Formats: sequence, structure tokens, C-alpha cells
Amino acid sequence: MRTAVPGLPTPYPIGEALPAMYQEDEFVQRFVAGLDEVLAPVLLTLDCLDAYLDPALAPADFLDWLAGWLAVPVDDTLPVARRRDLVGQAARLHRWRGTAAGLAAEVRLLTGGEVTVTDTGGATASTTAGASPPEPAAPHVRVVVRVADPAAVAPGRVRDVVAAAVPAHVRVTVEVEASP
Repeated sequence: MRTAVPGLPTPYPIGEALPAMYQEDEFVQRFVAGLDEVLAPVLLTLDCLDAYLDPALAPADFLDWLAGWLAVPVDDTLPVARRRDLVGQAARLHRWRGTAAGLAAEVRLLTGGEVTVTDTGGATASTTAGASPPEPAAPHVRVVVRVADPAAVAPGRVRDVVAAAVPAHVRVTVEVEASP
């Protein structure tokens, strides 16, 4: 939050709103001037609240707080522009959560690369009537990220994001490759 902004003027000085007898009292004016200094950041925040809630305009530290509200996996190692994209797309990402398309979109926003997601699926079937279905393959998700500079992407971080988005019993493999 915005606090302790030195020299921030208040848009609504308390001393000017007091009755005339207090406006002439020097002690009261100094006292309420101290309150003005404490309340100025709060009033400024309330005046600009819509900007704080817009990911494109919010200050970087508040953007991380918004990400927490929206359960978006960001950290301060990501560029601010990429964090703004992730927070701005949070509703769309949550709508597709649990699908390969949603997972690919989230990793794409996180890394800025081309993403391919393959999984083993969740259903088995037998082609013979009355026969038992075949033993299902072990659940597995493979995510391949292609970026210009593979060293700029932390595979462990991507793996953590993918693992958080898939069921706990699903194995996760993440590969980061140079784009052709």
C-alpha cells in the first residue's frame, strides 16, 4: 500500500474544515497538519482506487497484491509487463483451468514462449463389447516451452506452475528448448 509518501499534500486539509475559532489556534492547526500528513496517502489511494484495481495502471508492488487476490502465480523475477499480462488475463485463465488449452495459455503468459502441452488423457475404452477396459496409462503431462533464450526461463518455476494446475497424482515433465 502507499504509505509514508514524503511531502504529499492533502487534497482536503482538516484545518480548513474546522470552525473559525480553531482555525485561528496555532496549536490546533499544527496538530491537524500532522493528521493531514498521515491521512494524505489514504485519501490519495481512495481517490485513485480504480487505477489500483486495473492491472495496466496499478503500481508494481500493488500488482503483486492483486495477483495474490486472483491466485495468479507471479514472482518478482518476472518483468512487470509480463506480470501485468498474467493478472489481466486471470479470469480467462481460471475459466480454462484444468484443461490443456488453459495450461498452455498460462505457461505462454508466464514464459512468453511457444507452448505445447500433451497429456495421457483421462479415459480408457475397450473396442470389444463386454470386455474389461485396458489398464490406463500412468497419468502424465508433458509441457514443452520454446523460447529464444532458454536460459531466461526457469524450468523449476514452470514445473511448479504446471504441477499446481494439474491433479496431484499426475506426473509433470517440463522441457525448455530454443525456438527454431
